[in-house]
Amino acid sequence: MSLFRVKYLSFFFILISFFSFFNIIYSYYFNLYLNLNTYYFSLFVSSLLGIIFYKVKLPEKKPTIFEKILTVFLGYILMPLVLTIPLYLSIYNLTFLDAFFESVSGFTSTGFTVFENIKHIDQGLILWRSSIQWIGGLYFLYSIIFLIDIYDESLKKSLTNFISFNTSEILKQSIKIFLLYSGLTIFIFIILNIFGIRSFNSLNLAMTIISSGGFLPTNNLSSILIYNSQIIVFSFLMLFSFFSIFFIYNLIFLRNKNLNFFYEDIHLMLYLLIIVSIFFVFFSYDNSLIYSFFSLVSSISNIGISLDVNQINLNLIYLILVIIGGSFFSTSSGLRFLKIYSLSKYSFNQILSFSRPKNVFMNKLVFSKINFDSNDINKYFLTILIFVISLFILTSILSFSNIEFEKSFKLAILTLMNTVNSSVYGIAEFDFQNLHFIIKYFLIFFMIIGRVELLSLLLIAKKFLFKY
Repeated sequence: MSLFRVKYLSFFFILISFFSFFNIIYSYYFNLYLNLNTYYFSLFVSSLLGIIFYKVKLPEKKPTIFEKILTVFLGYILMPLVLTIPLYLSIYNLTFLDAFFESVSGFTSTGFTVFENIKHIDQGLILWRSSIQWIGGLYFLYSIIFLIDIYDESLKKSLTNFISFNTSEILKQSIKIFLLYSGLTIFIFIILNIFGIRSFNSLNLAMTIISSGGFLPTNNLSSILIYNSQIIVFSFLMLFSFFSIFFIYNLIFLRNKNLNFFYEDIHLMLYLLIIVSIFFVFFSYDNSLIYSFFSLVSSISNIGISLDVNQINLNLIYLILVIIGGSFFSTSSGLRFLKIYSLSKYSFNQILSFSRPKNVFMNKLVFSKINFDSNDINKYFLTILIFVISLFILTSILSFSNIEFEKSFKLAILTLMNTVNSSVYGIAEFDFQNLHFIIKYFLIFFMIIGRVELLSLLLIAKKFLFKY
């Protein structure tokens, strides 16, 4: 384990201790003493681990990509374990497995919950659940930078002019991400307050939106978003987790407006306009366009939360949008739109090259000078292949546990895409608490798998199964 990997994890343990301290102050201020002592435990454990990981003396060396992948996986185990403490020690008598399931669900921004009635939870623990999402969303963005070497060169160029990521460049981009992530959270919180949403709900929803999570401060979002203006504003705010987190920063601060820094967001903008137009023309005949737009944005951003609107005929379409996902440098999950677009264009060009062998077809992304080669396409194809295999395995496991096939299939997609179950996908009422403990462990495993780049699974398999 290299020194940089240790420092990488220590930062997040310190961040957990900060949120523990914040919850202590919040609980004292509002006289919420029911679960107060639990935050002292999480504060102590996270601070101790943060100091240990920071103070440990290790020789400085460049970590291999395999070591980086294991570090990210280790973080998805260790940090939810610490974040589990207030849930497990709370007055709600959760088993350790249920508390850990809730913690992993929040940390991976999935949003599955074992709580049947959120109204029965005190505000301090509701805030803690939202904090878990916020920390997990930031960890996911940092993991992208940390694992940047497994991605293709075009995605690196959309982030920085540096082809090779050294320690100083990673540190620079990490600080930028933290400031943008925090700033956008505050901005969303302020906007929600301006439009008449209670401050407590605004804070929790701001952390849910920016992390692309699924936890809500209440049982029903319709009890918070009452007016059409609130629904419209909330829909547009969810787009922050659809586009690149660097998009607004590059628009304002980038001096040399290089299209390479915007090509993904331009494609995403066109994609959004096309699907909104299609919904407006073909799918808004029996529902208000406002509610359709809300569900659409919630799906493409992999948040998944919904209002009380019956859209059974659109369940499959929304699931497809969930699978496609959003920007590479965002907290959304999914296979990523640009990967699917590039793979489709490459396949189409290959077909045309056989029918018109004298013509030359360029594998070039529109609005950029970036060409994608066969190596990039192979990575995209393998990512989709691994997703299909994972979907088949998880669907089979859920089906064998006496869950009807349709629900198993939908739940498997939502698990791998880290999207909360809701009425948009026809699976709002699902009892996670009474699932068999083995099924819960499988869901925990695949929630983590869905959050980590699927291509990393292939690299791990190659490490153990194909030794040279």
